[in-house]
Amino acid sequence: MKLYKTITGIVIEKDAELFLLPGKDWDEFINDDDILNKTKEAIKSLKPLSITSELLEKEILPPVGNQELWACGVTYLRSKIGRQEESKDAGGGDFYGKVYEAERPEVFFKSTPHRIVGHKGKVNIRKDSTWDVPEPELTLLASSSGKIIGYTIGNDMSSRSIEGENPLYLPQAKSYDGCAAIGPCIYITNKPLEVNTNIHLEIIRSNKNVFEGNVAISQMKRSLEELVSFVYRECSFPQGCLIMTGTGIVPPNDFTLKSGDEIRITIDHIGTLINTVR
Repeated sequence: MKLYKTITGIVIEKDAELFLLPGKDWDEFINDDDILNKTKEAIKSLKPLSITSELLEKEILPPVGNQELWACGVTYLRSKIGRQEESKDAGGGDFYGKVYEAERPEVFFKSTPHRIVGHKGKVNIRKDSTWDVPEPELTLLASSSGKIIGYTIGNDMSSRSIEGENPLYLPQAKSYDGCAAIGPCIYITNKPLEVNTNIHLEIIRSNKNVFEGNVAISQMKRSLEELVSFVYRECSFPQGCLIMTGTGIVPPNDFTLKSGDEIRITIDHIGTLINTVR
């Protein structure tokens, strides 16, 4: 099943039918370790909506309330190589190789809710950056107890020129207005995602495909539970937390995003997140 945060309330999708859950607070509803059964019970008394998917799409908001957005880095081999390439001139390449092999992963605070955009929203590239890429990432919804209760799609916008200049510039490369997109929904299931779940990235410029890439989440070095456990160490999340799990798709070094580019990220079972660069 899928949960959508919309202008009119929480919409549940089950077996291609849509149900509106009226009068429910997003934060209160989703922060539940038994959210799947809770949702099944909720729709028993509801009638399917007679709206099209196109109309629903116009009402979709980012699936976030008062949750913080955190992110993990260097969780795929391709990401390690990409980070080493961009930082080699600054002498920072060794840091990425070491964190890839270390017991402790790279986790960092990414965004507050007001800097996040949703499906069809506009992401941003910094004016003081010369090399920018989207990072398509499986994004987890964890409850306040630290249990993974749902999945969504994340776009971790990143300035490679700023991070590559010095690893200590990571917060500036990662956190700014329009620095992240998530959506279009929260996918809830009673079993873990299959290891062959595929992430697909497509970037369109002037109606032409200028980059395309794929990766399976089986290529991730660390387990999803391991990443969540490090985010939750010594941190409390009363409303739960959204956690980006890193990217395994890195465009070539001669590629940078431009204003007007359309970014399409598709993850099996979840859907497609579409954003335009401001």
